[in-house]
Amino acid sequence: MLGSTILAAAVALFGVSHALPFTPAGGLGTNSTPPVYRPLSDFDLHSLNLALHQEYIELDLFHYGLARFSVEEFEAAGLNAEDRYLLEFMADQEVGHAKMLTNIIGPEKAAKPCNYSYPFQTVHEFVDFNRKLTRWGESGTYGFLEHLNSRPAAELLLQAITTEARQQMIFRQFEGLFPMPFWFVPSITQSMHWTLLAPYITSCPADNFHLGWQNFPALNVTNEPNATALVQQSNLKPAITHNLTQPLSKPGQEIKLSWEAPGKPVGPNGTYTTATNATQAKFVAWISQLNTTYTPLTLTSNFSGTTQQPGGEIYGNGTFPTVNGTVFVAVTDADPFVTPFNLTMLNPHVVAGPAVYTSG
Repeated sequence: MLGSTILAAAVALFGVSHALPFTPAGGLGTNSTPPVYRPLSDFDLHSLNLALHQEYIELDLFHYGLARFSVEEFEAAGLNAEDRYLLEFMADQEVGHAKMLTNIIGPEKAAKPCNYSYPFQTVHEFVDFNRKLTRWGESGTYGFLEHLNSRPAAELLLQAITTEARQQMIFRQFEGLFPMPFWFVPSITQSMHWTLLAPYITSCPADNFHLGWQNFPALNVTNEPNATALVQQSNLKPAITHNLTQPLSKPGQEIKLSWEAPGKPVGPNGTYTTATNATQAKFVAWISQLNTTYTPLTLTSNFSGTTQQPGGEIYGNGTFPTVNGTVFVAVTDADPFVTPFNLTMLNPHVVAGPAVYTSG
């Protein structure tokens, strides 16, 4: 009898949703049930481990850049001691983010730090790569955050990724670009995120958690606007903001693309293989502010083609260009209607990509 009484009390306390005062009906996780900060599905586990890989590469990258380049090289690029301290502090932030994710996932299944390779030789190129890497890290997390089964874990990750959004803007300021030339930040899927991240991971511990996300064939925008060159030609220095009069890109300009065939080993220890479920390449998807816009693809070979940067404004004429800032392009076999919340429906149509495209 006593056991039944205790069980009934527990159900009353934790199993019944009690309306809080001054709280309209509805919402998720608003009752008295204690939050559980752990993965509640395989989807959660693989998504959170992807985010952990992102934290680890940022931690390594920030420290690597500080060690790789001399004080004189940083000073020549316009980055003084206070700027370098800010970069070190951003690395410290990554320590906290990685610790938080490891605690959520648990030490047995949480990814461990890996070894990385980077495609830069100068401070300007280092800053430019950081701008791109933090963009796909931020956008990749936004893509799955609202789909996690564990809403408590999503809340903690939200507090980390909003910090990283500030890092992304700082790297634009370090580069001499306008800090936020957009109204909305685009999201991408986990497979798109992993496609962009994996090539820079050379090796990992043998027992590291194996991610289940797809690696699409790599896509290259062979004539992508060069932000580093524009900044240097314009003699722009790091600043809170620069209102550039010369645009990096404009609607209608020709974009040249090339991509790899599927089946290439990629990622840590070459243990992942690029793959696609798509058929003939026909379109280019531009993933930007609230939109996925398609432009026709003109093939120049089996693995190359051209298209044109689309125009259009977010809410019609007189609002703001849809394609601006750092966005994503992918080659697809169809042009399905997708929105930020169901962008995963585009994955089966991706022939290659995405690639990062610097439009402004």
